[in-house]
Order: sequence, then C-alpha cells, then structure tokens
Amino acid sequence: MALLLCLGLTVALARGCLHCHRNFSEKFSFYRHHVNLKSWWVGDIPVSGSLLTDWSQDTMKELHLAIPAEITQEKLDQVANAVYQKMDQLYQGKMYFPGYFPNELRAIFREQVHLIQNAIIESRIDCQRHCGIFRYETISCTNCTDSHVVCFGYNCESSAQWETAVQGLLLYINKWHKQDTNTSLISPSFTCLEPPHLANLTLENASECLTQH
Repeated sequence: MALLLCLGLTVALARGCLHCHRNFSEKFSFYRHHVNLKSWWVGDIPVSGSLLTDWSQDTMKELHLAIPAEITQEKLDQVANAVYQKMDQLYQGKMYFPGYFPNELRAIFREQVHLIQNAIIESRIDCQRHCGIFRYETISCTNCTDSHVVCFGYNCESSAQWETAVQGLLLYINKWHKQDTNTSLISPSFTCLEPPHLANLTLENASECLTQH
C-alpha cells in the first residue's frame, strides 16, 4: 500500500481559503450588498448577511484538517469558479419564499468546504506518484502568501531509485534539523534507513521508522 509522509508540517489557524482568490472581495461584496433583494421575508436578510460576512472564518472552522490549509493556485481557481457559479445562479432568481435563500447559501457553503478539503488532500495524495522528496507550490490560507509543501513519495520503480530516494530523505531531514538546531541529526532511529538495511526495507517499516522519530 502506498503511503504518504509529509515533512515539517504544523497545524496553523487560518481564516479560510476562498478569500485568497483574486475575485473574492469583488464577488462577495456584490453578494452582501444585494442580499436584501433575495427574500420576501425580512428575517432572512440578517441571517443571510451574517452567513456571507462570516464565510471565510466559518470555512476554516468546518475544514477540520489535520494538515495545514495550503492549496495550489490551480485548485483554488477550480473551487472559486464552482462557488461563484452556484452563487451567481442563486442571485439570478427573483425574490424567494421565506427560508429558501439562507438555506441555499448554507448548501453552497457546505459544498465549498468539501471542495476545499478534497483539493488540499488530493494534492498531498498526488505525492504518491513521485519517488523521493517532492515539493509543490501552494497558497497559505492563513495569510494568502505564497508557500510550498515538501513531502516524500513512495512510488519508486526500482530498488536503486528507492535507495536514492531514502538517501535524499536523510539529507533533507539532516538539513532541516540543522536549520532549526544548528546541529547535525544523528539518531539511532534512522539506522533502519541506512545501508545495509535498505535491501530488506519495506514501505511500512520506513514509515514506522520515520514517524517514531
């Protein structure tokens, strides 16, 4: 079974992801300013307005990710376009019956959360298609700045590729550790990844060895 090991990742508090999209401010400003035209019942207006105002913060509360909320630009565009399309369709209608409009907003919100979850997780799973250390560019949902994710892929086609990948992993870990502590990493827990143990090393054992550190 292919395994995925993400390196140097910490959980960060974030406000959401969609607000990092270039059209978010313009789109949601329009949605908020026209919400009073979408329901026959005056009680729907403050409820809908609150949903739109708190959209970004509520998104992060619902993501429940064990990994940082970092999304690629391509996947962010896909999520944003899907959400804007649903919202634009909702706003094309005339006034709705009481309760309908906020319920539709909640449905779009929930769908958006699932899209973001899937987008972030799929990018991590795609790492399995690589052999060894792999890096891809992302956008941090914490502050919308450029970021990147470094991970280790197990999709090696030969023992030689696997040995090279493991040696690259050891070099990366030592470099990362030295940057944090200014000392080289010498740990007996990594002996399972060093020659001559590589010949009989399984993916499960490698993962266990690394996660125990």
